[in-house]
Amino acid sequence: MNTVLQRSFMDQRPIEIIYMTPESICTKRKIIVKKIDGDIILAYCLLRKDFRRFRLHDILAAYPLLPYKKRTIS
Repeated sequence: MNTVLQRSFMDQRPIEIIYMTPESICTKRKIIVKKIDGDIILAYCLLRKDFRRFRLHDILAAYPLLPYKKRTIS
């Protein structure tokens, strides 16, 4: 998971995370990591359109977004 977060930071590409809120609610967010500071991740949240802080131990999963390719039927 740390590799995905670091890659988002280095390439400034969005990733998707599953995150547990302090109220114990799981949410799915698309983010771009802007800073990794110990166990705090500063990221731009594409859902909220604002910067958010995420605690590393509350991130349950992180994976890169695959580029959408237009599909055609032949």
